[in-house]
This record gives sequence, C-alpha cells and structure tokens, in this order.
Amino acid sequence: MNAMRKVLLLALLAAACPLFAQQHQAQSWKDVGPYGGDARSLEYSPANSSHILLGTTNSWIYETDNGKDWTRLSRISPSDAMVVDNIVYDEAAPKRVVVGAWQLDRPAGGIFISEDDGHSWHSVSDMFGQSVRALAQAPSNPKIFIAGTLQGVYRSEDGGLHWSRISPAGSQEIHEIESIAIDPVNPDIIYAGTWHLPWKTTDGGKNWFNIKNGLIVDSDVFSIIIDPHAPNVVYSSACSGIYKSEDAGNQFRKVQGIPSAARRTRVLKQDPNNANIVYAGTTEGLYRTTDAGTKWTLMTPNDIIVNDVYVDPKNSQHVILATDRSGIMVSEDGARSFQQENHGFSERQVAALTLDPHDGRTIYAGVVNDKRFGGVFKTGDFGGNWQQIASGLNGDDVFSLAMSPAGTLLAGTNHGVYTLHGSTFEPAVNREREVIHKVVHYRKKRRIVSTESRWVPDGHITRSVRALTYNGGNWYAATDEGIYTSGEHDIAWKGGPVDHHDSFIGVAAVGSAVVANGGNALYVSTDQGKTWHSVGMPAGWMRVRYVTADPSGTLWAGGRLGVAYSKDQGQTWQALNVPTNNLSGLQYDAALHRVIASSYTIPYVYEIDPAADTWTWWTPGWRIRKVASVGDRTVAATLIHGVIVSDAAPQTTGGN
Repeated sequence: MNAMRKVLLLALLAAACPLFAQQHQAQSWKDVGPYGGDARSLEYSPANSSHILLGTTNSWIYETDNGKDWTRLSRISPSDAMVVDNIVYDEAAPKRVVVGAWQLDRPAGGIFISEDDGHSWHSVSDMFGQSVRALAQAPSNPKIFIAGTLQGVYRSEDGGLHWSRISPAGSQEIHEIESIAIDPVNPDIIYAGTWHLPWKTTDGGKNWFNIKNGLIVDSDVFSIIIDPHAPNVVYSSACSGIYKSEDAGNQFRKVQGIPSAARRTRVLKQDPNNANIVYAGTTEGLYRTTDAGTKWTLMTPNDIIVNDVYVDPKNSQHVILATDRSGIMVSEDGARSFQQENHGFSERQVAALTLDPHDGRTIYAGVVNDKRFGGVFKTGDFGGNWQQIASGLNGDDVFSLAMSPAGTLLAGTNHGVYTLHGSTFEPAVNREREVIHKVVHYRKKRRIVSTESRWVPDGHITRSVRALTYNGGNWYAATDEGIYTSGEHDIAWKGGPVDHHDSFIGVAAVGSAVVANGGNALYVSTDQGKTWHSVGMPAGWMRVRYVTADPSGTLWAGGRLGVAYSKDQGQTWQALNVPTNNLSGLQYDAALHRVIASSYTIPYVYEIDPAADTWTWWTPGWRIRKVASVGDRTVAATLIHGVIVSDAAPQTTGGN
C-alpha cells in the first residue's frame, strides 16, 4: 500500500470510529505453502539460461536459478488480477525484462518493464489498460517489440517504451490477438493469431491478409512459432488441433496423432537444439514430436494442463512445464518423466484452515480448484514441510475443516463430509431425517390420535458443505442440503432444510446457541440445533456471508457491508464501525480472545475486542481469508497465495 493510500486510510479511521483504533507494530510474515498451484509463463535470461522468471495469474513474478527452488520476487502491479502470460528478456540488455499482462475480471492490463532483472516494474503509458495477450521481440532487431491485445496489433521500435497500432483501427477481424510470431530475419513479417483464425503482414502492418488455407474455420489460434533456421516452416495451434505450414503460412495442414480431446493447445515450443523436436502444451497433457510433426506422443498424464514449456538451450534433456494446479514440473530426461518442483512457489487457494488443539505447530489447510493435486495439506512445523492428504477425497474441493478436542478431523467438500482416518479420508455418510407420524391409542375406549417423531436413515450428504464447527460435544455443518448436527463419535447427521431453505454457507456455535446463515436467510437455535427460528438481518443488509460467536454469547455477522453483532441472539443487531467492507472472513479466535475480520479488497486484518467493542488492525501484506493463533504465532490463509505465518503474535501501540 502506498504512502498516500495509507494516509487516507488513517484519516478514514479517525473519522469513522469515535473509539481510538490501535495499529499493531510491524510483523514479519512469510508465505510457507503448501507449495504448488497455477503457473502461467516461463522465460530464461539470455545471460544465464539457468536463471528463469515465472509468471502467475495474480501479478507476481517468481525466480529460480536451478528450476527447483523458487523465490517470490516482485509483482508487476498492485492489482492481484493481472495474468502474466508473456515475459520477454531483452536480448540487447540482459537485466531488462518486458512483460505483457491481461486482467482477469475486466478487459484491462498493460505492458510493464523492469530495468533490474525483475525486482521493480513500471507501467508503459501507451499501453495502459490494454489487455495484452501476446508479446514478442524481433530476433533480428531487439529494439522492435510486437504486442497482441484485444484491440489489435501494436508495435514498438524503442524497446517497448512507446507503441503504435499497426493493425487497422476498428477492424472486424484483426482484434482479440492471442498469439504473435516475428520472422527471424525480417521484422516486418509478422504473424498474428486471433480468436478467429491467423493473419499475416509482410510490410510491418501496412497490409494484412488472412492465412487460413487448410485450417478449420472458427479456430482460436493460441500459439504460432517459426523455425528460426527455416522461416518457411510455421506451426500454429488452435481449438481444432495443431497445424504446420512449409510455405510461410500460405497453406497449412493438420498434423495427426493428437486426440481431438486435447485440441486446446495453449503453447508450442521448439527445441532450440533440434528443430525436429516440438512440444505441444495442451489442456490434456504435454505432447512431443521428434520428427517435425509426423508423430506425436503424450509425455504426461492427460490431466496436466500445460501453460508454457521451457527447454534448456544448453541441455535439451532439461524441460520445465508451467501448469495449472500442479505448478512447476521438471524433467531431466527429455520429457520422458516429470517431477513437481514447487519449493517456494505457492499459488494455492486455501479455503479452509484449522490448527491441532494439542499441537499448535500442526496446521491443516484445505484447498480448492486443484483436483488430485489439492485436497488437505498438513504441516507439523509451521509450514516448514507439508504432507498432502488427498486419498479418499477424489479430487474434491475442500471448503471447510474442523477438529474436535479429541482429535477428530472433518473436511467439508463439494461432495459431502469426510473424516480423516490415519492418512485417508472416508465419507461421513450416515444421514438421518426426522419423520412425523400419527400414533393411535385408546384410553377408556376413547380413540386418541397423537404425533411422534423418529429419525430414519436417509442416505448421506452429497452436496457442498461450506462450513463446519464443533462445540459442546456436537458437530454442526452448513450445507447445500440444510443444517445438520451430529455427535462426536459414530457420526450420524440429523437435520435438513430449515423453513424450506436448504442452501447454507455458515454456522457457528457457543454454549447451546447456534447461528447459521444462508446468504439472505439467518437462523438461530437455542437448543443445540434441535429447533431453529428465523431472525432479521442487520439494518440495511440483504445478505450475510459469515457468522461467528464469542464466549459471551454475542453473535457476529459479516458481509459486503461490514460487521454487525447481536447480544440478544439475533433479535437486534448493531453495526460496528470497522473501516472495511466486502468481508472475506469472520471468526472468533480463542487464543487472541478476539473476533477477526478480513477483507477481499484490502490487505488489512481487524481484531475486534468483543468486551470493549473496540478494534485494532494490522497489515500482513496479503488479502486474508482465515486466521488462527497459537502461542506467539499467527497463521493465516490467504485468498490466492497459500498459508502465511507471523514471526510472533502482533503487539499493539497506543491506547484508549
């Protein structure tokens, strides 16, 4: 956060809250994993091919000098939404790096330049706001860069400092550029792949012509490469497959050997030491040809999504992949086998976090979107080493984790609840529903009809379990099938929809009181979940994202509009003037004796003192989803960067 924004925030704090807000002293935080996640692009230094930069989906750049140990280096933009798909080391200046990026949530992005090997960046004004999907440097003239954006093709003749459009303004065809290739001899010969077939210019953009002969119509062209030793040989990849031309794009032919299921080929890469070897990174694995495209072989499992390929120019046996979910994969035998090498690279979406109540150094983290590479991760040394626990989860997303004092660990997933037994998760499948039936009996010849309830087997929870909590010998689960409760042992879930409302996303319990939220519905139980009654929302609120409770019995709600609390079990609510909204998390931390609130929009965490209705704040530097504390350490799950750990418990300055 820059100085001006911090000044403005401090002014906001003073104006918004009559209570004195304390700021924690600076803490040292480090990201500790679990390692892996989404990696987008790779580029090596022309001065040292072992020095490699790695681009991500959230503006960050990593570096390595061996391909195995990665260091978080810098980010190109304050935004966490920049996809770094194109990194180009300037051939004329070894420490100069040019990046093209696009933004996930809107058609924006830009060109960013570093003059110090990626440690710091500045944005190029000519391309500010452009969604840059492709970037290339002319091999024969390093001053010339070509960029492909959603608006068209742009050219720089001064190393990327200034740009001008070279495709026709307002063209109905030459826009949404996904790939760029420049002739190795003539920088005026440029190939541009669009979301609708490829185009070519031979005069620096004055005239363009379509090169679609041999291609299936409506093919998104993801990648174009030119053989540097034989410029007439051009490969292109599209939704419909891989194509090869031997006459500079005048005629293409579709290569055979890649199944149609793998036709989204995101990247093509030619071995710099052997022109006959070409790699195709697809959404269903890495393919390789050793005979210039005649025959292709699948080199990885078909669930590997390949975004980029690095082939060591000094050793073709050394191949690195940037992938979705599995992060960095490295081969030392020419792509015949791969190992994950993600140490230091953490781009996980940790949605669930819990600590072992008997061993505070043991952390469990549940991740989403990573299929068989995700699940639950366990560390016994504050993130020094992680063990993946995925057996039994079948690649499910893990939305929630909770552990009882006896050590029972439950995981809530997109397909129900699982219990950890040893190193394997097993479904907690027993679900029961209440059945009301009539009972007829006679007293003094009078027929008396009454009703009784009983619980009968009802299959198991199969839909998403968004929240889990344990309190007073009972488990509580907020699911897409309703609210369920269970005893600690021989877990049998009782419950279901409440007032015909079945989609719940949060649940919290203290004493015999339980609060549950389902977006636009809020319910409270005073008998450990046996019965529920609806309560009103805080004034002006339409939805509640998170609920929690503190030992005094106070209920807390969080959402897009901030934080509110109720001291009368939801009958009335009072807003708390914490200067944040759009909450990403809200929970009671028993170690700190505080309610913790975090935000999607700013990297601040707020500690709320329930007894005094005051709060303090601290800045870990990452946007936070969940926080847990033990001893003098604080652990937090970030939105997109895995788990971070503090060096010591935060200390406050100032006073009321």
